[in-house]
Amino acid sequence: MKKLPRENLQTRIPIHIITGFLGSGKTTLLNNLLVQAELQHSVVIVNEFGEISIDHLLVQATTEDIIMLEGGCLCCSVRGDLINTLEDLFHKRARHDIPKFKQVLIETTGLADPTPILRTLMNDLFIIAHYRLEIIITTVDALLGTQQLEEYDESVKQVALANHLCLTKIDLVSTVMLDKLKQRLQQINPTALIHDTKPDATILFNNNAYNPQTRQRDVTRWLQADIYNKQERHDAYIKTFCIEHNTPLHWLTLERWIQLLTRLRGKDLLRIKGIAYTYETNLPVIIQGVQHILQPPVTLDAWPSEERCSQIVFITRNIEKDVIERVLYALIDSKTPVDVCSAALILLAQNPEY
Repeated sequence: MKKLPRENLQTRIPIHIITGFLGSGKTTLLNNLLVQAELQHSVVIVNEFGEISIDHLLVQATTEDIIMLEGGCLCCSVRGDLINTLEDLFHKRARHDIPKFKQVLIETTGLADPTPILRTLMNDLFIIAHYRLEIIITTVDALLGTQQLEEYDESVKQVALANHLCLTKIDLVSTVMLDKLKQRLQQINPTALIHDTKPDATILFNNNAYNPQTRQRDVTRWLQADIYNKQERHDAYIKTFCIEHNTPLHWLTLERWIQLLTRLRGKDLLRIKGIAYTYETNLPVIIQGVQHILQPPVTLDAWPSEERCSQIVFITRNIEKDVIERVLYALIDSKTPVDVCSAALILLAQNPEY
């Protein structure tokens, strides 16, 4: 295992994603947020200006496809693809062609599965070097949310991957109906904060994942492993859980484990994040991935506490916790290529498509 680079959150620009099903209130939420001081000097990326009603916030055009908003924000359309747009914005910022924005907001379409966007952000070396995925906010229609969760996979994924769930149209439902929806949302995503009033930007965009004293990621708040360990959560097909291993792992074992998962069941791995305790380094190794894509690993400057162990959080589709654990333990005990193949068969045997 070669020496891994250290993680540096300070020098990378945070990206926040606002998603939610059709008609769930993304535009209203975004308009409310853009006039708040916390989001001054931000860039909003939309597919087309016509898809989001921000006319009352427009001030002037600065460059092609970039428009100044009130409060020092910018709005631009996706030109070519998301990667090209983010690269173009970064270079214009560096050349002082546009004001020096502090963060990026990406507003998705109502039918968007957020995993391809996350995968894109984690798979490009330029983006990884200059940006970091920070907050995912999902709007949920209180009146139609339960039905949408039953009928649309995209709606479930939007909820499962969120840091914040903002309930809208709550004046149209009873307290009983609202409580049932909240219970359902907590089943799908036990760590997301649920908001049933107009949220404040200072709350939504402060995930406390960065510790200014240590100047590194606050792993405890980022992982929230204790919440996952209290109870493994199940929805119709979404599983959320944390796998812990208290003794160090060989990096090759860890690498094989993740490779088998991503190659054989990648489309069902909605999110992987965690820290690994390995023989090859005294430092915690940060692991992040979405579906088939694993972000290049980095290390923290120090362990968050005296206790050392691997803690990997999974959000999966139709993959049970015990299956992923069995693959890991099979690889820990493996001594030959045949043993590695046997570990792979555990995943294939559980896959309903085989």
